[in-house]
Amino acid sequence: MSRQEFREISPSEFFYRHREIVGFTNPARAVYTSIREFVENSLDAAESIGVPPDIHVSLIRDEGFEFEVYRLRVEDNGSGIPGEYIPYAFGKILYGSKHTLKQMRGIFGLGGKMAILYGQITTNRPVHIISSIGDRYIYEYRLLIDIEKNNPIIVERNVHRNGSPRWRGTIIEIFLEGDYQRSSIKIIEYFKETAMANPYAELTFIDPYGILYTFMRSTRRLPASSREVKPHPHGVDVETLRKMINSTNCKTLREFLIENFHRVGEATTDKFLKKYNLDPARDPASLTPSEIVDLAYALKNFDEFLPPDPSCLSPLGEELLVEGVKKELNPEFVTAIQRKPSTYSGYPFIVEVALAYGGGIPQTGRITLYRFANKIPLLYDESSDVSWKVVNQIIDWKHYKIDPAKDPIAVIVHICSTRIPYRTLGKEFIADRPEIEAEITRAIRIAARRLSEYLSHKRRVEKAREYFSIYEKYLRKIARFSSMLTGMSEPDVSRLLRRVKKWRGSKDIEGSL
Repeated sequence: MSRQEFREISPSEFFYRHREIVGFTNPARAVYTSIREFVENSLDAAESIGVPPDIHVSLIRDEGFEFEVYRLRVEDNGSGIPGEYIPYAFGKILYGSKHTLKQMRGIFGLGGKMAILYGQITTNRPVHIISSIGDRYIYEYRLLIDIEKNNPIIVERNVHRNGSPRWRGTIIEIFLEGDYQRSSIKIIEYFKETAMANPYAELTFIDPYGILYTFMRSTRRLPASSREVKPHPHGVDVETLRKMINSTNCKTLREFLIENFHRVGEATTDKFLKKYNLDPARDPASLTPSEIVDLAYALKNFDEFLPPDPSCLSPLGEELLVEGVKKELNPEFVTAIQRKPSTYSGYPFIVEVALAYGGGIPQTGRITLYRFANKIPLLYDESSDVSWKVVNQIIDWKHYKIDPAKDPIAVIVHICSTRIPYRTLGKEFIADRPEIEAEITRAIRIAARRLSEYLSHKRRVEKAREYFSIYEKYLRKIARFSSMLTGMSEPDVSRLLRRVKKWRGSKDIEGSL
């Protein structure tokens, strides 16, 4: 009988073995995912210091390999990384600054390091990082990841003087196996949609063929920044509660609840403790495992806690959403709706929807859907997403006199939350949580009513212009025939015709209908 061996594997080794769960399923998808992860880190880094992002990306074919290898370089003007943290920020899986309760594009700080790990295991080349926080020094590293120990291996380290004006930002460069030909359409679409959801960002991309794609910003105004908040009682589970109890300095249960939870005040705490017969003076450290389970259940089910404060969120806002849609789609009509903050499982979220018609929107025989989560474009697995379900199965477009088969329409859905309910770590589609589904449905219905009103008005205007066109065509004949019947001289209608022609071509007719 063989003897089983048991051993622990590191996070690096786990994701090395199962890299497909975070989007590195094949060389084509790996190139797309790597670009996406680095660009999103750069956007977060710039927004964190209130600076409109400038991000430059290049993807160059490296001919030194027998298979298809690319050098990916991403440069930003973000916050930069202090020199002592660079090795761990880029060389240790699940180490980073994104393990907080506030809206950020990343969820674990995982994707960028997975791109580095993928590059390492396919080319055996170290990642090259240059970064500065804008002080006197620029730090340069070449790193590998020790997969078994989940630690960085410093191959090379240099410190340079930062000149004047002081440079601030990060440059990251990796070599990776890829397939640009198969991923190029998705990559260009990713940049276009990123520019749509971030109209204050300037993005440039040089592809392996030397083609430069530029996505200029249309505004320098950034959305309001998010701030970190404490956990909400409805969003904690048993393990989270246990860790909070182990790390607290509070000596009473009452103090623990007030100090450690979001929007839990003294009066609400007293009501909660009284309802569940809990001793306010009890030391939380003395709670038994079963009592912690009971407390977690009580926190989730007490309905008098205030809803989460949306200050931890950073929605685009209706104005910026319209700005981005106009910049990239150039529609004839666009409207945007931002719903009031709501919650699911104790996590706050806001739904924003834009509905665009005509102009640069192609007529494809169906509604074009653009999906975003925390300003991230979601390009894969569209039919598995809650937004697709709402647009294609819940909304009755005929009710609004809109024909998706004929009308060129685009629906843009943006969901922002401290925890987006992705169905996979690949961050490509959102689960159909009832609360989120309901908010998307309400927002689209409001937008659809506005579009319906616009289209009805447009049809009336077109009909009126058609009448005036007929009037203009037959007015001289009517005047001539009338003079023949009455025996009077033919009236001069040229002045009236000029007025009709001028009015038919102006917008005055629209305001009168």
